[in-house]
Amino acid sequence: MRNAPHLLLNTPDIELWPGGLLRARSNHDARLLARASHVLRRKRDGRYLAVQLRGGLMPLVTRLPEEPGVEPALALLDARLSQPARMPPPSGPLPLDGLQQRLDRLGLDASAYAAQTGLPLVAEPACLQLAGFDRYRRPLWLTRGAARAWQRLHAAAAIDGIALDAISGYRSHAYQLGIFERKLARGLDVAAILTVNAAPGYSEHHGGNALDIGTPGEPPAEESFERTPAFAWLQRRAGELGFHLSYPRDNPHGIVHEPWHWCFRG
Repeated sequence: MRNAPHLLLNTPDIELWPGGLLRARSNHDARLLARASHVLRRKRDGRYLAVQLRGGLMPLVTRLPEEPGVEPALALLDARLSQPARMPPPSGPLPLDGLQQRLDRLGLDASAYAAQTGLPLVAEPACLQLAGFDRYRRPLWLTRGAARAWQRLHAAAAIDGIALDAISGYRSHAYQLGIFERKLARGLDVAAILTVNAAPGYSEHHGGNALDIGTPGEPPAEESFERTPAFAWLQRRAGELGFHLSYPRDNPHGIVHEPWHWCFRG
């Protein structure tokens, strides 16, 4: 991307969003978000913590300085504001601090889980690029390479008369834990959830290179996608554009067949 408004800057606890992309949850939020150049968003629950306005930073929570991880997020914001044109976006992966604490909440051991599934740890990128919007008009965040590859894939499919849409892209470790907690609250157990969702820290979505892909009129993330012309097209053409099906039938990771889940590997 050409400038910061199209980049999501990532820290272990807080995301730094460009203004104008987040949905308002009240009229008060709507007025602030409309004027904000950046928004600090807590990863574990999506809470908006502060907005950067023309006149300075406005906290949206009490005791903002006591928020975990707020200091590195504010330092990153200050750096971006001081030299927005010359400063390159942060690069590299984020540290994996806090991973075992999340797994402890699910009764999982990192080493045992990795040995059982063969899934590698996946760190979150320090910076993600806006790749468009998903089916639900949410911003779609991917790495720079995956964003460009998705746009090429989408365009190539359209030329062939195939409509593809993105269901989801990047997901943080904290968001992945939230998926488990919501399903546990509905009465599912961890073992059942692990057949359809990788444990926090082990999902390809964390790395910003994986996409759940659908087609209009088809329910999201359902095996029935395998019977659509869109899936047949992906089988023929996705590989040449750098995308690969991660979880085919009878895959060795213990995850159900996911015809919708494709990962950019270059």
